Amino acid sequence: MTTKRDGRGRKRNYKKEYKRDHKPGKDKKDRASRNGARRKLNKWHLKHKGQKIAPSKDVDHKDGNPRNNSGGNLRTEDAGSNRGRENRNRAKRY
Repeated sequence: MTTKRDGRGRKRNYKKEYKRDHKPGKDKKDRASRNGARRKLNKWHLKHKGQKIAPSKDVDHKDGNPRNNSGGNLRTEDAGSNRGRENRNRAKRY
């Protein structure tokens, strides 16, 4: 049985949630694109500011598409706020 209760006592089907949230082919391509975006922004920062992006910063895609690595779509943002916004957006979708 895959339905279990979480810490708050709600019934959850973890196997179904995992399949919904983890699509191997898409995730792999998105992750590779995010890594490319970080390399691109690091290169820009080194050239214009003389230093790399701090490890505590994330590269944010303004339009939410991780495969759109155009210069105007990338910005650095604090890791907590970037990931928090994505978690809120994901919660709205489901």
